[in-house]
Amino acid sequence: MLTQGKTELCVHIRWMIRRDMPEVLGIETSSFEFPWCEDDFIRCLRQRNCIGMVAEYDERVVGFMIYELHKNRLHVLNFAVRPEFRRRGVGHAMVRKLIGKLSQQRRNRILLEIRETNLDAQLFFRDAGFRAISVLRDFYDDTTEDAYLMQYRYSPADAEVEFAESHVTRMAG
Repeated sequence: MLTQGKTELCVHIRWMIRRDMPEVLGIETSSFEFPWCEDDFIRCLRQRNCIGMVAEYDERVVGFMIYELHKNRLHVLNFAVRPEFRRRGVGHAMVRKLIGKLSQQRRNRILLEIRETNLDAQLFFRDAGFRAISVLRDFYDDTTEDAYLMQYRYSPADAEVEFAESHVTRMAG
């Protein structure tokens, strides 16, 4: 598959480990005007409900995602792809992996905040099925910038709906 003239990559997605931190920090500083420092990552990942995921290509970390597990939702805290690997399916592969963790019964949505000036991220997440649900005024500590709160809602596949309906009919009948 081609994405804007670039070949889509097949990446391996796995849990983040301590050894990934130098590459993750490199991606972070090349991606954001106000990047997290190593202590920010460590403080976050030490929390019981915080998970780190990386996308690997050719034994190199080319993207990462940090998210929190909550009772009924997942909350993305940080997400970036190495600049030279953008628009090649890396981000979409990580988002698909995260969406795969949703279910009707438990965690049924993903939330994240995006800076109002980060149009690329807004368009990327909109393309992935997220919708802006509110504006968070003066959201960031480092600027007076607003953020968009974006949400992805789980919707069961047609097969799951059919199975659930036939199962209910059998139980009720």
